[in-house]
Amino acid sequence: MKKNTLILLSVLFVFGAKAQSLEPVKITKDWLSKIESLAPAKAKVDAPKRKILVFSQHTGFYHWCIPNNDEVLKIMAKKSGAFDVFISHDLDSFEKKNLKQYDAVIFNNCNPSGPKRDLFYDLMDQRSSLAEAEIEAKAKVYQQNFMDYIAKGGGLFIMHGAITVQNNSMEFSRMTGGSFDYHPKQQEIHLKEVDKNHPLVAAFHGDGFTHIDEPYFFKNAYSELNFKPLLYMESKEIESKRDQAHDDIVYLAWIKRHGKGRVFYSSMSHNIQSLDQPELMEFFLDGIQYVTGDLDCDDSPMSK
Repeated sequence: MKKNTLILLSVLFVFGAKAQSLEPVKITKDWLSKIESLAPAKAKVDAPKRKILVFSQHTGFYHWCIPNNDEVLKIMAKKSGAFDVFISHDLDSFEKKNLKQYDAVIFNNCNPSGPKRDLFYDLMDQRSSLAEAEIEAKAKVYQQNFMDYIAKGGGLFIMHGAITVQNNSMEFSRMTGGSFDYHPKQQEIHLKEVDKNHPLVAAFHGDGFTHIDEPYFFKNAYSELNFKPLLYMESKEIESKRDQAHDDIVYLAWIKRHGKGRVFYSSMSHNIQSLDQPELMEFFLDGIQYVTGDLDCDDSPMSK
């Protein structure tokens, strides 16, 4: 029996075979020690140490794993020696002069609220007494600053719900590869490699990845498939889908170019228990090296 299947079965035993979600995990010394023991000891590519901005602010749905992810990324950075982590909750991070300091940005489940689904607007609105039209205009400036930063060679790693950062912007959706549509209840998801020989899925050794998470479905630019898919789920295996047509295959991780920059999306980051399978941290580290430009691989887009 495959190793990650054995781990999943043990999780199901603890939480029940019908588990719809997993409980938050407290950040304790024991938990940190476990993560450190499971984190990759070395990055795949020897390269200069990179500076990574981790943006962990939210204005909408709060993913309890956000502070856990911060700690995981710190441990991965220290143990691998591949990068330094700078965690931010401040909108000023997206000023042009600040973005220039970093080789890449990680969106750590930084979900905006609805119905605008515009993180820059939300953060500006929280701290400003400007009229709505002025806030909207300034939010567009922050969005353009960030898109220009990626287009000029910056990197972006999007974790799970952060695909919603500018969810109603088609321009932003084309940069990231898609926008969030909805998700059914949490459930066991078996992800499979699109190409088992692709270096960015080497962590899974051809076995795929099985865990409990929210199965995401996407809209907007996703239908253009302007990315290189890495992992997918089969929609027929998913319970409680909306009563609508779905593609047989739904991609849940991909990479893509935007101008001179690179983008990596992974839907697997709702439950920190998924990291009990060390393959996932290796996958994240490989993705980080991809967006910093250190891990070169085929990122040619597919099309419908």
